[in-house]
Amino acid sequence: MAKIGFIGAGNMAEALLKGLISSGVVGNTEILVSDTVAKRLDHVKSVFGVKTTADNRELTGKSELIILSVKPNSTGKVVNEIKSQITLEKIIVSIAAGIPVRTIAGALGKKKVKIVRVMPNTPALVQAGASVLYCNSNLNHKEREEVRKIFESVGLAYIVEDESLMDAVTGLSGSGPAFVSMFVEALSDGGVKMGLPRDIALKLAAQTVYGTAKMIIEEKTHPAELKDKVSSPGGTTIEGIHELESGGFRANVISAVEAAAYRSRELSKENK
Repeated sequence: MAKIGFIGAGNMAEALLKGLISSGVVGNTEILVSDTVAKRLDHVKSVFGVKTTADNRELTGKSELIILSVKPNSTGKVVNEIKSQITLEKIIVSIAAGIPVRTIAGALGKKKVKIVRVMPNTPALVQAGASVLYCNSNLNHKEREEVRKIFESVGLAYIVEDESLMDAVTGLSGSGPAFVSMFVEALSDGGVKMGLPRDIALKLAAQTVYGTAKMIIEEKTHPAELKDKVSSPGGTTIEGIHELESGGFRANVISAVEAAAYRSRELSKENK
């Protein structure tokens, strides 16, 4: 019996495999992975030493916890395929964006099944992710913490008690890497405009964002405090801040998160 089964061997599954095995949360011999692409199975088997199968039903039957790491439009098909192997002791974890817990429970036809909905983000690929979990009432406290530890192996992981908050999570940390990437690119473009070579400008921009985020997290410094420390009276930084605010910088970022969250809510309604 495998402790954890992954249906889907894509990038997020690979990130979780790396985190789980390197952190010692679970051993590679306790993991089973399935995928429709043989090349992906060969890859994860070679890199991580895990067991693999092309049969999702076999994986479900042999696993205590099943992670559905497939695209949202494939989730329904996979759930329908494996539902005969789902018992009330197993835990189903879905990382498909916009798929509510009730949709998965309805497809399984079992009200008391244990289901966790997770919104991870792409920095999990470098073990610096931010994940939020919603667990239905069928999981006990120990089981909830076991699932949270899986996602803590690739970064931060929080549990929310209200599933509707998952839309806000999608708008913030799910879509956020794209917003931050645009900011890094814009910083780099600014450097190039003022004469810096492109490669140096990009590295400086990325390191500046990385270092600032690290100070906020590790030193528990509020962003406003960091901003004020850099902003000397009549200096260069406050001049740049004024220009950003003139263009509605913060309002635009807030609106971007809001728009992404609303879209996530729409997708959830479509997938009822």
